[in-house]
Amino acid sequence: MSGWQEQIKTLIDPCVAASKVTDVVRIGAGALRDVGPIAAKVTASRRALVMADEAGFGAAGEATIQALKAAGCQVDTLIKPVNPLPSASVEEAEPFRAVLADNPDMFPVSVGSGVINDLVKYAAFETDGRYLTVATAASMDGYTSAGAPLARGGFKVTIPVRAPIAMVADLDVITSAPAEMNAWGFGDLAGKVPAGGDWILADLVGAEPIDAHAWALVQDHLSDWLAGPEGIAASDEDAVARLFVGLTAVGFAMEVHGTSRPASGADHQIAHLWEMEGLKFRGRKVSHGAAVSVGTVAALALFDWLIAQYLSRVDPAQIASHAPDLATREATLAAAITDPGIASRALDELRAKHADRAVHEARLERIAAGWGATRSRLHRHLMRQSEMVDMLRAAGAPTFAGDIGVGPHHLMATMRAAAFIRRRYTIFDFLHETGLLDAAMAAVAPKLVSNAHLKVPA
Repeated sequence: MSGWQEQIKTLIDPCVAASKVTDVVRIGAGALRDVGPIAAKVTASRRALVMADEAGFGAAGEATIQALKAAGCQVDTLIKPVNPLPSASVEEAEPFRAVLADNPDMFPVSVGSGVINDLVKYAAFETDGRYLTVATAASMDGYTSAGAPLARGGFKVTIPVRAPIAMVADLDVITSAPAEMNAWGFGDLAGKVPAGGDWILADLVGAEPIDAHAWALVQDHLSDWLAGPEGIAASDEDAVARLFVGLTAVGFAMEVHGTSRPASGADHQIAHLWEMEGLKFRGRKVSHGAAVSVGTVAALALFDWLIAQYLSRVDPAQIASHAPDLATREATLAAAITDPGIASRALDELRAKHADRAVHEARLERIAAGWGATRSRLHRHLMRQSEMVDMLRAAGAPTFAGDIGVGPHHLMATMRAAAFIRRRYTIFDFLHETGLLDAAMAAVAPKLVSNAHLKVPA
């Protein structure tokens, strides 16, 4: 039995047993044949609505329909075109929601990857239904999560919804997906490395304590899931299966914790800004996983710099007394985010997490007292930026901003703005509250153009 098969038994099956929502997860070669029996097990409905885009339907749609029909289901379809690609937005989900609302006896079946799964997940939740998802690529971690990262009015948020009642992942389909899609999933999974660092910092300052169970589900296995990245680029079944198991476990960790904290930090803040901008490269929308991959490299550059700093002797009172007040921060936000719709929503996030003088000083005291142990923990936990660049490149994922058409000034502007769009405490907030943000940004800027200047801190 291979390692990923063992992890299904020791990691995924217990997650399914503990889940309040997901009853069945089937991962394996030829798994599409089980869609019908699984649907019959999880719903009494004999009317299935298969929802997909043209790409997902081409990968697994017909086989899904035949499996459902063999189980006695009547099957209707609702297929979105891929030109243009469906957008990850509440507005894009509306046709799905409307059909389900008009046909409450229909059982929704998502066939596709990231965006389609999120659209169907949201539509099913809005109509108080359960859904089955058929995965077609190891491109992201949201198949089993209880959140739908969608834009609403142009501002991307993770909307609390229900995870699928069942997930089917046929490895014959997933390993046949375009290699770049599975590379995007590798990039999304790689983002859990700096996301873990962000959680360590949030725990240090008392902003959000680490949830030991959710942490262990992800962080205890990351090095194994990210091993052998060359296999992702080669569409090797064992490597892709290991990646998919990791992405599935991350989805369950988000359900366990109740938010996307186990999966998302500064890397995702960077990516979400680009997604809100509608970033395109060579005429194509840049995928979530590609954006996260680049955000991961940028975040790790900041962590490399931070680990080299000695903060045990910071002066809490002095730093807090010179920190910008909320009004100044609001002005900084207005300069950093010029889109009025995004800026308005970001303002709510900033106000929710802004630390007043007393809280700020207390956090700095915790940093001074705990930095030695935290610095050591970060050094042990995190990959260096150079190591991550090598792994992502081996998997076929983008690494530097230029790989997705983002210039140096655009990248640095994004990093300056990224902290404002989420109330989640990340390295951006830590650097701001320690008064080190400008120094850190100046130090890492040359290292985010190419790997020519990468150095490992002592």
